[in-house]
Amino acid sequence: MRLGINLGYWGLGMDADNIAVAQEADRLGYSVCWAAEAYGSDAATVLSFVAARTERIDVGSAIFQIPARTPAMTAMTAATLDTLSGGRFRLGLGVSGPQVSEGWYGVKFDKPLARTREYVEIIRKAMSRERLVHEGANWTLPLPGGPGKPIKLTVHPVREHIPLYIAAIGPKNLEQTGEIADGWLGIFFAPEHAALSTDPLRAGRAKAGQTLEGFDLCPTVTIAVGEDIKAGADAQRSYAALYIGGMGSKDKNFYNQLTRRMGYEQAADEIQEKYLAKDYAGAAAAVPHELIDATSLIGDTARIADRMQAYAEAGVTTLTLAPAGFSLEERVQALRTGVEALERAGLA
Repeated sequence: MRLGINLGYWGLGMDADNIAVAQEADRLGYSVCWAAEAYGSDAATVLSFVAARTERIDVGSAIFQIPARTPAMTAMTAATLDTLSGGRFRLGLGVSGPQVSEGWYGVKFDKPLARTREYVEIIRKAMSRERLVHEGANWTLPLPGGPGKPIKLTVHPVREHIPLYIAAIGPKNLEQTGEIADGWLGIFFAPEHAALSTDPLRAGRAKAGQTLEGFDLCPTVTIAVGEDIKAGADAQRSYAALYIGGMGSKDKNFYNQLTRRMGYEQAADEIQEKYLAKDYAGAAAAVPHELIDATSLIGDTARIADRMQAYAEAGVTTLTLAPAGFSLEERVQALRTGVEALERAGLA
């Protein structure tokens, strides 16, 4: 099992620290450094900055938002980042959510599965450097009746095949991800509930005549190092409450739905109700300790190593760490503990 690092969103006052974290992860032998985007910093610019200041670690988008770019533009960006980084780019995609898609990008959030499939198909064609011709429900290339003509990508990526990941939570999206992608980007993944994700992914792979062998299962987990397990979990309550209670609308919150499928229906209701009422402290307090502990790495090196073993046994191939705490020292210590725990678990 390999390790990754997730820098999250840029522009939150920790930009210099983020570069230091990425460089330390590079030095420690981490496999990949991911960056996110929502409606603040874009991930492509951040990743080019990180790639210029690291040497070996891959850089990946977790995620590029599908409503933000045409598929051809995403192919251009992926090819450019792969070239600039010397073949170190991984393309992670996701549909975002209805509030961002429609409120920020002005793109209707409908038929996300069909849109994702078509988006990936166009990207694959463009990055193969064949002349781009496509006719689908969302895009027709070239546009009919005009001066457009089939053209092909002029940039030559370092690799013939840039790894493509999809962030997926729902069963149908997971199944499609297994069918059309090279890897999966997960969140709130608990080894004890692994089948909620791995079963539909496996079904999708079977549709494509493949197995999970060679498919990168890559969940992001928060990590808090220390002897006080309760304190480590409490430090992550606000993060969990934001996603479970406030990401998306009341009727379309994929993280809330995942929490329900994991058996926390009552807690999911309470967290969302309080968060949408702007009782953020109450929402954080309503997140069950057991949920945080199951979906995070908390404790000393030995305890974290035990949990890493559980993640590996659940099929995870790249475990991406999101260090809890905002100080550079805490984040770097979490990176180092991650390596020590991986070695202690015999997974390095």
